[in-house]
Amino acid sequence: MQKIEIRQEHLTEGAVLQESGQDVSVFQFAREGAGFCLPQLMSCREHLLTFRAEVLEEHSLALNLSVYVQGEEAPAFTVRFGLLPQVEAQVCLDLDWMDARELFPQAPAGTLKIVCHGRRVDREEISKIVLSAMPSFHAVRLKIKDMTLTDTYPADPELPDKKMVDCFGQRKSGAWEGKTKELEELKAALTRQAQEQGSGYPFEDWTVYGGWKKKKLKAGTGYFSRVRENGKWWLIDPLGYAYFSMGPDCVGLGADCRVDGVEKWLDWLPEGDDEAYKDMFYEPEHRKGRRKARMFSYAQANLYKVFGPGWYEQWSRMISCQLKKYGMNTLGNWSDQRLLGVLDIPYVTSLPKFPTTAVSIFRDFPDVLSAEYGLQARKCAQALEARKNDPLMIGYFLRNEPAWAFVDNLVIADEVLHNPARTACKDILIETLRERYQTIEAMNRAWNSSLEGFDSLYEPREKVSKWSAAAHEDMKEFSRRMLRAYIEIPVRECRRVDQNHMILGMRWAWISDPDLVTGWENFDVFSINCYAEDPTDKIQHIVDLGVDLPVMIGEFHFGALDAGLPATGLEGVVSQRDRGIAYRFYCDRVAAHPNGVGCHYFQCYDQFVLGRFDGENYNIGLFDVCSRPYAEMVERIRECSGTIYQVAEGIKEPCREKAEFIPMIAY
Repeated sequence: MQKIEIRQEHLTEGAVLQESGQDVSVFQFAREGAGFCLPQLMSCREHLLTFRAEVLEEHSLALNLSVYVQGEEAPAFTVRFGLLPQVEAQVCLDLDWMDARELFPQAPAGTLKIVCHGRRVDREEISKIVLSAMPSFHAVRLKIKDMTLTDTYPADPELPDKKMVDCFGQRKSGAWEGKTKELEELKAALTRQAQEQGSGYPFEDWTVYGGWKKKKLKAGTGYFSRVRENGKWWLIDPLGYAYFSMGPDCVGLGADCRVDGVEKWLDWLPEGDDEAYKDMFYEPEHRKGRRKARMFSYAQANLYKVFGPGWYEQWSRMISCQLKKYGMNTLGNWSDQRLLGVLDIPYVTSLPKFPTTAVSIFRDFPDVLSAEYGLQARKCAQALEARKNDPLMIGYFLRNEPAWAFVDNLVIADEVLHNPARTACKDILIETLRERYQTIEAMNRAWNSSLEGFDSLYEPREKVSKWSAAAHEDMKEFSRRMLRAYIEIPVRECRRVDQNHMILGMRWAWISDPDLVTGWENFDVFSINCYAEDPTDKIQHIVDLGVDLPVMIGEFHFGALDAGLPATGLEGVVSQRDRGIAYRFYCDRVAAHPNGVGCHYFQCYDQFVLGRFDGENYNIGLFDVCSRPYAEMVERIRECSGTIYQVAEGIKEPCREKAEFIPMIAY
């Protein structure tokens, strides 16, 4: 164990050491990147960096542990993590994460999400390690104590005795417009919402599916499809009319408030065996780590308190009416499966399980050239059987945000040769090289290497694509072969089961390498998740890479700090009014692009103030935890929907009003 002292000479530009005592330091970070260097981490034998931290602000704080290597200006690897405001918590960062195998490590109770960005870094190539604050709209203060390097995980933290969440699941401190104060107030508000009547969309020129009656593109087929007219891509509803897909993801009330380890911070949590609430608890089995996750749904509990045992039926009628009233014609991804095909609103969904193999190449990238991958693809495709005849289904995504693609410019064939496992991909790669070069001497000349034989590539090799220009081209070529198999094999199996619905692509987090578009011809729609003020450049980038398809945005959002939650999400604005302005500006630009055919807002409900399953706690909902809509936002959504088809057709200019943005608070 090694104690770490942070001294004045360790500070980076914009950082001020305001107080310094025995094992306790208070910092002010006044600009992006402000923080302090940790030279002790350069040569340490221990792998855990632990400390106690308290954010001395009203909002959460995102921090980066950035790892720099010789000869590169930007960090090669970064651990981003979030902290709640005004409460001391235990932080534990594992330096072994620098092997890049872990994308979302488990966080200790009382802290927020952890994300590992960047490529694998070896200790020998590190030039410096810096702990710094993310950009903020003001100078922020942080207290750190007991910073230590150790090989022993800290005991479960003893959290401060402090009530932080009220009986409705809202942030207990603070006041804001729309905060629910009493149960009677909630009953009155939700009863009014339940009494609102409406059987369809509020626009006379919309079809029952939310298509545009003024633009018939072809005879209806009974299912959604696509067409390009005069250079503009359109989706088509089952009646044959132009259709632009708009709606929220996660239309549902899942148990997504993480309560394990933080029970003492809650004003109210029912006993797990309470008959009224026991089904509102959930323990996900897929979450690995030292903590056993336990979730509770305050949103469900609030509806039960108002409507009693019939709360779900009442809510499903209510949410259908509300979404239509705002002009939202799509249930986005991860919506409650019980609503799909039951509510008369079109929907998108995902293949329930993407094919995997027992041994992965890197993170979640399977051994795609193995017979096992083809067999698993066939099994996974069978899940489409249940909905293949549903006219309300627009189409389905193959998966969401593959973890392996979070590494920019990853050469996946490099990972084949780095991974010690004997995989089908490795066998075929080595055989391909043997056929190409015939002799190891010829390959050594091309690769600037000194391999004893082709079979020596079965031993783990590091960053082969950097050995020479020829090695780079060989590795990139084989990577594209793997990417094509990654897509073509499951698509082929899915088409066998369901010929009625569109395949909507992979929902890439971003295009982290141009080769990610390999195999685009297999899709009906190309999809990305795009967090930005204006998505135009991201859509155009896909087109410029040669993708000749309609483009759908699977996720975007905007959050503010004026509604009780301490983090904005991936795009931050000043107020709820600005959230609505930003929404309209964004959607209009998707519609105005020749390839833009839809954008789905992430998400329907706010996240939990103490964090969902992975620690996100963003103000990104159309509704708060009490199922009350953000009035200024949903009014702008309705205005946007009322003109979206005119914008897409080019007869109306996209909205020019811009929101006031602030740096995001997100992890």
